[in-house]
Amino acid sequence: MTDSADVLVVGAGLAGLTAARDLLAAGRSVLVLEARDRVGGRIVNQEIGDGKIVEMGGQWAGPTQDRVLALAGELGIGTFPTYDTGKKVLHFNGKRGLYSGTIPRLSPLVLADVGQAQARLEAMAKKVPTEAPWTARSAERLDSQTFETWVRRNTASRSARTLLALGAEAVFAAEPGDLSMLHVLFYSHSGGSFQRLIDTSGGAQQDRFDGGSALIAERLAARLGDVVRLGAPVSRIAVTAGKVTATTPAGEFDGRRIVVALPPLLAGRIEYEPALPHWRDQLTQRTPMGSVIKCQVIYDEPFWRKDGLSGQATGDGEGSRVVFDNSPPDGSPGVLLAFLEGDEARRLGRQPAEVRRQAVLDSLVRYFGQRAAKPERFIELDWQQERWSGGCYGTLFGPNVWTRYGHALRPPIGPVHWAGTETAAIWSGYMDGAVSSGEDAARAVLAELA
Repeated sequence: MTDSADVLVVGAGLAGLTAARDLLAAGRSVLVLEARDRVGGRIVNQEIGDGKIVEMGGQWAGPTQDRVLALAGELGIGTFPTYDTGKKVLHFNGKRGLYSGTIPRLSPLVLADVGQAQARLEAMAKKVPTEAPWTARSAERLDSQTFETWVRRNTASRSARTLLALGAEAVFAAEPGDLSMLHVLFYSHSGGSFQRLIDTSGGAQQDRFDGGSALIAERLAARLGDVVRLGAPVSRIAVTAGKVTATTPAGEFDGRRIVVALPPLLAGRIEYEPALPHWRDQLTQRTPMGSVIKCQVIYDEPFWRKDGLSGQATGDGEGSRVVFDNSPPDGSPGVLLAFLEGDEARRLGRQPAEVRRQAVLDSLVRYFGQRAAKPERFIELDWQQERWSGGCYGTLFGPNVWTRYGHALRPPIGPVHWAGTETAAIWSGYMDGAVSSGEDAARAVLAELA
């Protein structure tokens, strides 16, 4: 079977679906080719009964994430605040402590050490152009070192280094040594600041979507109708005589232009004819995904709220190091969202499910007491095993990638265009960046077709 349209779109995540929406609105014919049997990509809902859900992929939005919030509003999807009432828990250096606001109760010397390092980071981030990080002043020096190296050189205490590492794990699902310092600065500037990336109220985790974030993709796909083809992973893209042909198990599809709305890692696994320029191919060889297992631990009620706790916790021990209250809006049932990220995801991802479950529960007991030991249900999704994502949350740029190959991330190669949250200059790595990247790709394609 061969089918054709003006524009082919590879991937039915928020980027691909948004690009298709805008192309159709401009009067162009479109076909969206999606590998999975569902839309949404790195966002997916899980039903837990009584019409309620938990989000197993990307789920939050916050201030300045205007594109995804506008799209949700267009689709009739509202938001509600992440539960942020009560004290937070920090289990650090073997001790459990409670605190309010964003500053934990620790030694003033440690807090001052973290504060001066973060202030320096925030000031440096503002000077990194989000459209072209490799053009920043001292880009070569910044890109040649890891975040871990920079932290060691700019802090005086082990405790400060550990706290900053916990922040990096929470934001990137990676270890500080996995990340170029230039990438951390770009990412921080892209989202407004490093503090905004880690905050709840006023930050990137401020709000959740009514019905779950995946509802955005589902409603958008429903509007697009039968132009979305599921179960159609693209294995080959051929460009011949002004025509683009995408090969899938569901058949071949022809177009005048194609938008590949995938993470660079997955885009690089497609065969291209003619072959892509070496600089683009080399880029995709150097862009792995983060490592995360998302666990939803369900109780009959959010018992921590009665103890005056917000359900938010972090710690430096084994198991989950970042926890949120992820209960439905009415507070029933109680749900603790526990992340396994970076090295913990890699380590526990190799263990049997029961070992992994026990490690998560043990960490929740450290944070919230013995009631956390006996949930009613435990649901997990290991994004490291998701073939059509390759990991989460987003792409990791290690040393020397931005300065050597960053120029190849966004520009099209002939009729082949790129989209996906990694290509966004604002809120790169987030759902908002995915939406804006789809809009940008559609504008670029329409300009060429015109």
